[in-house]
Amino acid sequence: MDASETFGFHTDRLSVLLFIAVFFGLVAWFLWRTRRGAQFYIRRIPGIDAIEDALGRATEMGRPVLYVPGVEEMYDIQTIASVLILGPVAERIARYGADLIVSCMIPFVMTVSQEVVKQSYSNAGRPEAFKQDNIRYISYEQFAFAAGTNGIMMRERPATNFFFGRFYAESLMLAETGLQTGAVQIAATAEISQLPFFIVTCDFTLLGEELFAASAYLSKEPKLLSTLKAADWTKVAVIGLILIGVVTHTIWADADPFFNWFTVK
Repeated sequence: MDASETFGFHTDRLSVLLFIAVFFGLVAWFLWRTRRGAQFYIRRIPGIDAIEDALGRATEMGRPVLYVPGVEEMYDIQTIASVLILGPVAERIARYGADLIVSCMIPFVMTVSQEVVKQSYSNAGRPEAFKQDNIRYISYEQFAFAAGTNGIMMRERPATNFFFGRFYAESLMLAETGLQTGAVQIAATAEISQLPFFIVTCDFTLLGEELFAASAYLSKEPKLLSTLKAADWTKVAVIGLILIGVVTHTIWADADPFFNWFTVK
């Protein structure tokens, strides 16, 4: 048995256990407070605030809304975040009486999106307005999917385009086509290499982690809100620990006990 192990427990990883315990403790604390009616401050995100105006514009013009949930599989964290956002967006569209088109590259994402949109229309009290054929599987090939989605934009002229999820080289093709049709475009991705293309072609772009915060921002779901707040406070704690570590390591260098305790061997 290694010297750092006690009864099979790796003592050098106590700092990891501590962070996990603190994070889940914060989640439980914020969830308890949320369920007791506490209101938490969430920084305003202009791109999310613009969703209401963009949906209202589509309704007034009598034109559909296009939603693209990225190009990755359902297990991808950005796709999960996108589908979570799709729910409240679809519910608002149902209440406004506009049409929603969801363009999918992955068959399973299409199936999940159908169920999410169907439930959202039911929540809005308009289950009869749900159109299953509007949740469309285009193609599993990247550029064939981009071409098919561009065709939807050119033929059906959606007034608002949402690009939420993970995108690659097709991002500029999609956003540029939407720009040419005059649609209001809101994008969100954590794929850093694609952010510049969305920024220059879309009216609003959610950057990085704002994609993951958007679902909590829109739905006000207690579990999502508590996780969001716990993540924010964990980041604050990490920043504080880094500053403390800089000071202690400057003073004690290699003999720094604070630094060594957080070093996983």
